[in-house]
Amino acid sequence: MAHGQPISGTARNRHDGGTLARAASTAPHVHPPKIEYFDVDARSNTDPKGHLRGVEEFRVEPHGLYMSRPVAGHPRLSHFESWLLPAQGLRVTRQSWHPGHECDYDLYVDVVEITSSGSVWKTVDLYLDLLVRTGRGVTVLDTDELLAALDAGLIQPHRAQWALETTYRAVAGISAHGYDAVRWLAAHGSVTTWRRR
Repeated sequence: MAHGQPISGTARNRHDGGTLARAASTAPHVHPPKIEYFDVDARSNTDPKGHLRGVEEFRVEPHGLYMSRPVAGHPRLSHFESWLLPAQGLRVTRQSWHPGHECDYDLYVDVVEITSSGSVWKTVDLYLDLLVRTGRGVTVLDTDELLAALDAGLIQPHRAQWALETTYRAVAGISAHGYDAVRWLAAHGSVTTWRRR
């Protein structure tokens, strides 16, 4: 498959650094959209399973919210950072790995609905994800999960359409900028800065 061509099928890769495993021949896991909370004042992140985690840094910018937090006790993942970008409908994550456990991609991008109220930001994950290998390609994941959720009535058709259109726009933009998501976002006014490794 050519670099940058979206694919369907399933590829698992959670933000906590779970193993990337393709399982195109198995049925997708059918579940409601996953919800996550980011409380800037409390410096906390509540994941979709309800686990409350401390945040090292939040930074609110006109174009979005930056979060940085360590991952204690994980065998592979040491740290991750995310940008929540409402105008793009994306959460862009960069993971840092323990030596010898690095993965072959640079950014993990979730298609999400983003809202905020006071100091609390909320994301609703609409299944589709992108793996960005800077300068090399972009791959779309979990189309099967979106379609299964739509078939099960767990997501309304207009939201599924928005998720697909958001994904197409991101793939086209990243591809047009040499498979560089950071450069594409900056061209649209969303400058994403990252911690020094």
